[in-house]
Amino acid sequence: MTDAGEFKDHFSGHAAAYARARPVYPAELYHFLSVCCAEHALAWDCATGNGQAAGMLAAEFQRVVASDASATQIAAASGADNIEFRVASAEASGLAGASVDLITVAQALHWFDIERFFAEAERVLKPTGVLAVWCYGMCMIEPACDRIVHGLYDRLSPWWPPERRIVERGYSDIQMPFDAIDCPRFAMTVEWSAGDMLDYVATWSASQHCLRETGDDPVQAIAGPLRTAWGSARRAVHWPLYLKAARRPQ
Repeated sequence: MTDAGEFKDHFSGHAAAYARARPVYPAELYHFLSVCCAEHALAWDCATGNGQAAGMLAAEFQRVVASDASATQIAAASGADNIEFRVASAEASGLAGASVDLITVAQALHWFDIERFFAEAERVLKPTGVLAVWCYGMCMIEPACDRIVHGLYDRLSPWWPPERRIVERGYSDIQMPFDAIDCPRFAMTVEWSAGDMLDYVATWSASQHCLRETGDDPVQAIAGPLRTAWGSARRAVHWPLYLKAARRPQ
């Protein structure tokens, strides 16, 4: 994220594919965050993308504001009646001060101007309100498939944005601005076919950048070998989640 209203947009060009192909965060994660909150009037899902997290928060909170700096992402998002989708930057939400019980940022904090976003979080959170950010890194399947998928990830290194390194470190170098909350470990697990995995890696920002710059689709290069290694069965795919949460002091 740079100036408010100007942001590093790596996903708008394939927003619909992103919405279809990305794994789903576990319901237990949202329940844990809900329990951390003293009140449940308003949650803000910042950088909502396809609205996945906002949809789950809608079951826990009376109202959810789901914002994204990309109008294309917001246009592709949908959700429950108590979700308000809006185009807004992370650093200038347009929300009222001291109005929010929970802020969530799923797989997006590394794109922000983090200091300015934390200042905005402090402004809009209620006293004792909670800020939660999380990311996920490389998936794990089984060794033969992992070698192919991880090999693609490595070959795409010239096209990964530098912010990706923050994700690779599991947000370990992110210093939260409030009082840390002790968080359990969460993971995502899906049952996918080889085609599902190919759709997923095609949504990687580096895959899209490589395709635009070279005209060659890097995913096609692994399609045959991956389908052979994968076989016809659906396989379990696992991603560890790296969650950080903090409570604003009263």
